[in-house]
Amino acid sequence: MASVGIGRIKLGSQGLEVSAQGLGCMGMSALYGPPKLKVRTRRDMVSLIHHAIHTGVTFLNTSNMYGPFLNEILLGKALKGGLREKVELGTKFGVTVVDGKREIHGDPAYVREACEASLKRLDVDCINLYYQHHIDTRVPIEVTVNWGTQKLVEEGKIKYIGLSKASASTIRRAHAVHPITVVQLEWSLWLRDVEEEIIPTCRELGIGIVAYSPLGRGFFT
Repeated sequence: MASVGIGRIKLGSQGLEVSAQGLGCMGMSALYGPPKLKVRTRRDMVSLIHHAIHTGVTFLNTSNMYGPFLNEILLGKALKGGLREKVELGTKFGVTVVDGKREIHGDPAYVREACEASLKRLDVDCINLYYQHHIDTRVPIEVTVNWGTQKLVEEGKIKYIGLSKASASTIRRAHAVHPITVVQLEWSLWLRDVEEEIIPTCRELGIGIVAYSPLGRGFFT
């Protein structure tokens, strides 16, 4: 099936080009409904991913915490058979769940360990866009970027660095160490506070925006 009406855009100023519409894959295996995918549901989700790709939606977003881990495994299965080369794949690090409690991590050792694990689950050699899911306030963002994600870029394990849910000042500090390609944030018809500082900062620095829940987490649909 040929692409129908889905254009391509450049995200940020570092060379990343994606479909103008992305597919957030979180709800396929986490937070909405039971956390463990049944075989039939998994097949349906793989079919959905394939349909998105064939209609031109090639920017796929996930995270190691979705499931946890189940969503990356799902994408790894869905992208076999030559589809990996057709998509721009984004995943995230920074959140773990220990004994039912969420912990935030940004230390370089964790970043490397998380990336290696995501590469295995996704069954890929390189991740197009690697985001820090939540900012670890115990670790300076300069340390996370300089000794964590930047090293992964140098080694060819990831292509571009992203941040999620970061303040304007954090974005500036991170970008001063290594170019940040994308900032992911909630920007919708009813959540507009990001327009005060974060959006202008990203425009100034040439950083792309990935807006999640633009329709109010389903409210407007």
